[in-house]
Amino acid sequence: MSAEVIGSIAALREALARIRRAGGRVGLVPTMGALHAGHARLIEQAVRETDCAVVSIFVNPIQFNDPRDYGQYPRTLVEDAALCGRLGAPIVFAPAGEEMYPRPQQSFVEVQGVTESLCGQFRPGHFRGVATVVLKLFQIVQPDVAYFGEKDAQQLAVIRRMVSDLNVPLRIVEVATVREPDGLALSSRNRLLSGDERRLAPVLFQVLRQVQERIAAGARDAAAVRAEALAALDERHIRVEYLEIVDPESMQPVERIDAPVRVAAAICLGATRLIDNLLCTPPAL
Repeated sequence: MSAEVIGSIAALREALARIRRAGGRVGLVPTMGALHAGHARLIEQAVRETDCAVVSIFVNPIQFNDPRDYGQYPRTLVEDAALCGRLGAPIVFAPAGEEMYPRPQQSFVEVQGVTESLCGQFRPGHFRGVATVVLKLFQIVQPDVAYFGEKDAQQLAVIRRMVSDLNVPLRIVEVATVREPDGLALSSRNRLLSGDERRLAPVLFQVLRQVQERIAAGARDAAAVRAEALAALDERHIRVEYLEIVDPESMQPVERIDAPVRVAAAICLGATRLIDNLLCTPPAL
C-alpha cells in the first residue's frame, strides 16, 4: 500500500493536527526523493519511534549551485511513495516548487562557521539553501523528532547548530550510514556511475578506513595522516575535491588528533561527485 501523497501545506497541517489531537508524536524524514536503503533506514527508525512518520520529498532548487545538477537529479515519486507505504510511513509530503516558494525567496538561513569548510568551500550557497528549506519544513511539519543520515555529516552539523541557535523545539536523530557490501555509502548519485566508476568507488571508503585505523593506532599528526590518504587516492588516479580531518561539531580542520575527529572527503568519478566520512577515535591519552 502506497503512502498518502500530500502536496499542499494546508492539507498537511490539517492531517497532522488530527494526529496531534489524538496525542500522537510526529517524526520527519526530509529527503529529495530517489529513495534507497539508506533512506529506508531513516524511515524505519522514524516509524518505530513516532506515531506518524512524515517523509518529505522535495528537490530543493536553492541548494544547487549548478542548474544542470538540479535538472538531472532523479525524480521517482511513485516508487518512493510505494516504498514509504511498505515501510509504514503514512504520509509523503511532496510539494511543488511553487508551494514551497510561491514568490522569490528573500529570507534565508545562514549558519556560519560550520559551513565554511569541506562542501561549503566548493558549493557556494549550498548550505544556505539546505538550512533554509529544512527550517521551512520544520515550520510546516512541526515534528517532535527529525531524522538525518550520518553520511551527510556536515549537513547534520549545520542542522544541529541551526536548531540550537534558533531554539527550534525538536530532537535531531542521527542514523548511521548504510553501505553496499563493498563499503560504498548508499547515495542517489550512485546510479549515475558507469561500470568502471562503480568498481572504483569503494576505494574512497577503503582510504577512510585506513585513516580511521591509523588514528585508532595512535597517529596524532593530522597533516601526516591526511597526506597518506591523499597519496593513496592519487595512486588510483581519483580526483579529490577535498579530504580533511575535522572537529565533528565545528567541521573545522584540526592539526593535532587529541579527541574524536571526523575524516571527510569528496571525490569525483567522471561527472559524479561522491562524499563519505567516518568518525575516528584516538586511543585514550
